[in-house]
This record gives sequence, structure tokens and C-alpha cells, in this order.
Amino acid sequence: MSTTLLEMKEISKEFPGVKALDHVSIQVNQSEILALLGENGAGKSTLMKVLAGVHQPSNGQIYINGEPVAIEGPKHSQSLGISIIYQEFNLIPHMSVAENIFIGREPRKSKGIINRKQVKVETCQWLNRVGLTRLSPDTLIAELSVAEQQLVEIAKALSFNSKIIIMDEPTAALNDEETNTLLSIMKELKHQGMGIIFITHRLEEVQKVADSIAVLRDGKYIGSVLVKNVTQDDMVTMMVGRELTDLFPEKGAPSNDVILEVKDVSVPDLLYHINFSIKKGEIVGVAGLMGSGRTELSKAIFGLYEKMSGTVIVDSKIVKSPRGAIDAGIALVTDDRKQEGLVLGLSVYENILLPSFRKISRFGVLNKQKKDEIVNRWVKELKIKVHDPSVEVRTLSGGNQQKVVLGKWLQMDPKVLILNEPTRGIDVGAKAEIYQIMKRLTDDGISIIMMSSEMPELLGLCHRILVMNEGSITAELSQNEATQEKIFYYASGGVVNA
Repeated sequence: MSTTLLEMKEISKEFPGVKALDHVSIQVNQSEILALLGENGAGKSTLMKVLAGVHQPSNGQIYINGEPVAIEGPKHSQSLGISIIYQEFNLIPHMSVAENIFIGREPRKSKGIINRKQVKVETCQWLNRVGLTRLSPDTLIAELSVAEQQLVEIAKALSFNSKIIIMDEPTAALNDEETNTLLSIMKELKHQGMGIIFITHRLEEVQKVADSIAVLRDGKYIGSVLVKNVTQDDMVTMMVGRELTDLFPEKGAPSNDVILEVKDVSVPDLLYHINFSIKKGEIVGVAGLMGSGRTELSKAIFGLYEKMSGTVIVDSKIVKSPRGAIDAGIALVTDDRKQEGLVLGLSVYENILLPSFRKISRFGVLNKQKKDEIVNRWVKELKIKVHDPSVEVRTLSGGNQQKVVLGKWLQMDPKVLILNEPTRGIDVGAKAEIYQIMKRLTDDGISIIMMSSEMPELLGLCHRILVMNEGSITAELSQNEATQEKIFYYASGGVVNA
């Protein structure tokens, strides 16, 4: 019989005006992977921050190995054998792997001098446990791939002799191969007796590695069940409280009018002779493995590269700079909303208005009534869940943050909307809402270029799919001929009519 490592019983947490958790209970056993599921804003992160000692619960009790504990802070949580790996890495880029793993708790010699030899030896031991057998402890974090940084975070967590590890969206920025590697390591850690709480929106990963699920909705505990006893549709129904039978809306018919032309666009060492066009009301997908050039293409169309050759034309206007792109009617929603899409320290109100100040000001003066109308319009139309637009955008869930990014660009009345990973890190319910928004936009004649690493998303939404490999377009597939197998073939370097 499995030993119970953790019990959180009847946990509640209230913030001013908000009840984030309402009598939530979960349990994690030794050698178990528990997938914690729920829509953005369901309370998953708040519950984990209570466990990590960041927040104190308003009510409820936590038990570690059957003993009641009052977790006083993050260090106390770590001392109890709990480690949390956040979606945003807690690593210092210009320090070595060894320095990051042991920062602030380095083994020391008798005179207080850091025992660097022991630091390296112990670092290698922890790296070996996560499969980084060839990585030098002296390597700088900045030199590592995202996947390697993720594994270093896990090695660091293990170095605290953790028995319970919380992984928050650990595969969000990984490609398929890297994801499979991480999932294999999670299974190995489980077999070593650890308990893992796995927060993810990718339900196929839940079915691959998790033993059980616990579902939260609107801060309340919905239920727990063994993974082997439920389907993905069952999980979705538990998460959103309804069936999502039509996740992808029916595709509308684009017009015959070409709105955007990309002619022989190249960027040194990044893109090579890119050519395509897009019609009004059309969704063109861009597929490719990590490093294929998808993100670089989105930036090139938006005019972000000074050394770009070739031509980008929108409705007869040539684009040469980001300002020119905005004036021509191009909007770019980047794949990193927190670093590039939003100013996290500003309010929802201020973020929505950011790109449009030139447009709505008169002689440098901003009309408050006009600003209020703009913000209220997009909060309502995009169904942004916020009790007041004056709150900092950092406090919103991932799905609602993405809607704020959309709102700020839609206010510019774009003709072409570039969406780079528009649903990364958001739950299935929020995805369905984003897809419906995209459908409404194309019905209004707006064209969309969507870069995505999710095959079902590309196949379900796009009229055509461009496949990229090493900075070049290797294939163009119509909606009728596109399949996951064909996309992967061309994304891996396969040649048309080979």
C-alpha cells in the first residue's frame, strides 16, 4: 500500500474581494504522479503557492507524512521536502550550473571557504539523476537550451532532498522530443519513490504519465479520479463544467482579394527566400519544429529586422519597420506574452491602450471618456475575467492575459493579425474562446497568420498550412491535404515529391 506523502484538507484562501480557494482537498502518495487540472484562474497556482509557503491559507490543514504542519514560508517548505518548479525558471543566466544549484548553501571547508570540488562532484550527481550526464557543472545557464534549463531546475529541486516536486507547465516551451525526455524523467523519479504534482493543459501528457487527476474549477475542488478510468473528454467536462463538442469552429470562406504579400524575404542566418500571400478572411498556419524559423518569420513580417531583404506588402503599402507595419494594418501577438506582449506592472486598462495612444490622442491630450469606452469594449467583447480593469495585468490568468494582448491590437483595427503560439499555456476552455474570437475576426475580413506547435490546432483552424524547416518553407498544404504525418515529414526536412 502506498504511503501518503501529502494531504491538503479543506484549504481556503481569500484575498481582498476574491475567494481564490474554497475548501480544496488533494492527496499525493509516494511513487505517484498527480495531474492538477483546471482552467486558468481555477486556483491551481494559488493552491501550490500555499503548499510552497508563499501564501498562508485562510482555513484548512496540511499534512506531510501524516503529520500536521504549518508552512511558514518558502524555506520552511523546502525543509519539509517540497520543491516547486515554476513556469518561469528561477535560474541566474550568467552563473554556472553548479552555482545555480547550490547558491546560498554551498559546501564549505573548515575556514568557511567554498569547497568548489565538492560543489562540482555533488552537482554531477544531481545532473546524472535527470539525464544530463554530459553537462559540465561549469557551463553557464545562458548557454543551455530551454529543455536543459528545465532539467537543471529539476536537479536543483532534487538537491534539496525533496520528496514532493510540483511542476508547473514544465513542457510548455519544449518540442516533442524534449517533452518525451522530460516525461520519461518524471516516470523515473516516480519509480524512485517521489510524489509529483503535475500542472498542465496538455491532456495527452496526462494520459501518458499521470496516475490520477484532481480537478479544480473556480477555486473549488471538483473531484479526483484515476487516469485509466477517464477519457480526455471526461477531463474537459470536469474542468469546464460542460462538454466542448465543437472545439474548433467551422471554417468560413475567405475572399479572393489578396491583402498581404511576402516576396523573397530573407534575413541573414535566419530566413531564406520566403514567398507567400494571404487573402482577406483567411487563416494561414505556419508549422515547424523548434528552430525552424516560425518566430523569426513573424518578426520579419512585422518589420523587426533591419538587415532583411525582400518585400512585405499590405494592401499596396510596403512595410519596412514596426511603426510602418502598425500603420499598414499589421498586428503581432508574440509567443511570449509576459516578456514581449504585456507590461506586467501596468494595469489591464493601460495595457489595452498602449499601442493606440497616437491614434486616440488629440494634440497630445487623451480623452478619458474615449479611453474608458475602448477598454470597456474589449473587456466585454473578449470576455476578459477581471473585476476591475485598474488591476495589474500580472494578476490575471494566462488565458485572460492573452485576451488583453489581443484586445490591445484589435483596438488598432488590423487587416492582418499575426498570432505566434496564441494558446500556449492556456486551458482548453480559454482555447475554445480564443478560437471563436479568431472565427469572428475572419468573418469580419481580418486575415490571420498563426504560428503554432500544436498540430490539432493547425489542422482544425487553418485554410492552408506553410511548413518550415531551417528558415525555409518546405511545403504548402491545403486544408484538404494536410495531415499530421505530412506536416511532420516536411518539418523534418522532407522534400515535396521526393
